[in-house]
Amino acid sequence: MEAAQTIERKPFYKGLFFQIMVAIALGIAVGYFWPSFGIALKPLGDGFIKLIKMIISPLVFVVVVLGIAKVGNIKTVGRIGGKALIYFEVVTTIALIVGLVAANVMKPGQGMNVDPASLSVDEVGQATKNSELPTGTEFIMNIIPESVVSAFASNAMLQVLLVSCLFGFALVRIGGRTSEFLIDLLDHVSKVIFQIMGFIMKLTVIATFGAMAYAVSQYGMQTLLAFGKLFLAMAVACLIFLLVLEVIMRIFVGIGLWGAIKLIREEIIFSFATGSTEAVMPQLMTKLEKAGCDRSVVGLVVPTGYSFNLDGASIYLSLALVFLAQATGTDLGLYEQLVLLAVLLLTSKGMAGIPGSAFVALSATAASTGFIPIAAVALMLAPDRIMGNFRTTINLIGYAVATFVVARWEGLLDKEQAVQVMKSGLITEEVVSPAPTVSDLPAARKLEVE
Repeated sequence: MEAAQTIERKPFYKGLFFQIMVAIALGIAVGYFWPSFGIALKPLGDGFIKLIKMIISPLVFVVVVLGIAKVGNIKTVGRIGGKALIYFEVVTTIALIVGLVAANVMKPGQGMNVDPASLSVDEVGQATKNSELPTGTEFIMNIIPESVVSAFASNAMLQVLLVSCLFGFALVRIGGRTSEFLIDLLDHVSKVIFQIMGFIMKLTVIATFGAMAYAVSQYGMQTLLAFGKLFLAMAVACLIFLLVLEVIMRIFVGIGLWGAIKLIREEIIFSFATGSTEAVMPQLMTKLEKAGCDRSVVGLVVPTGYSFNLDGASIYLSLALVFLAQATGTDLGLYEQLVLLAVLLLTSKGMAGIPGSAFVALSATAASTGFIPIAAVALMLAPDRIMGNFRTTINLIGYAVATFVVARWEGLLDKEQAVQVMKSGLITEEVVSPAPTVSDLPAARKLEVE
């Protein structure tokens, strides 16, 4: 990989991080003092996220295909995916345990004395839109799209990933001039897609302002006060989990977590403000590549992580279930909590692409164990939007850490470049990352198949 390029430092007030922070502060002020105006600003955030989602599927396709073409070895790609899934399973299990421990120690629901009979199951059904978690067979079958076009039209990440992998494998298998022509064509398409992303990202500050103003206007300060202890417990659990990620980064990558956080600080702040990680996927992938992670690892680990590496959501689920038990006076002993943990290991992996996924997983877990009244899940309706901010933030950091770990694990991380980029912080804010051309692909590996 090329050494990280230095760029001229801009004044701090021209930096995206500073501008996003100002937008958040202004959004909070508008939402608090002029709530009706804040509600009217909702389209700013929603429109920006729709623009990003519009381009995510083709972006993932070209990145994954070109990444596989660069590796040129199907077994290597399979090994990267396998290691990523093992990592996801281990780390999300740790996240679930952290949520359980935080809830038991801080007891955020103790003293609320909520009568489950006073809560309506209908509210939960409306929030989940009567969705259900798929069975194991259904989950696997849902990865296979009805058609190639439908995968991209529905923005189903796992389906797009499957199509991309198959296309990449086919290119490697075919070889010759046909493969070289298609790779070169995708290279040019990649440049166009990233240029479009550059245009869209110029709206980041405005979108952040609108999203934050709407959030404060809709939920108000009363929600913050009423569920203050729950938010504090979630914040503490997230900080503990960040310490876990720090240990993982130090042991497996040899780099501190703070460097990774500094690298993606704009994306972290934006995802916290909007409650969406999909909106920052392109920038995240670009920055990880520039920080020394091989394109093939980034292209496989990040999109897969959006479905399987939901660290923040895992913390939320275990913490929320114990909170609901405490709030309704339900006694959960060690055995019951271990059963909850076992069930969550399954339900937390089936959330991707499901409307109201957090409520679906909470309801499914409560129903399958019978320990907590399903109606109690309605208690999470009010604080869920704010809790979602915590979830997305930890999810995003988890994606970055997973990419660094798997890249180092496979020997596909330029550690010197990563350290240089993290220390200097000199990554351009333009989301334009040229993909490798055919001439950039190692001749010995370009069309190799084992």
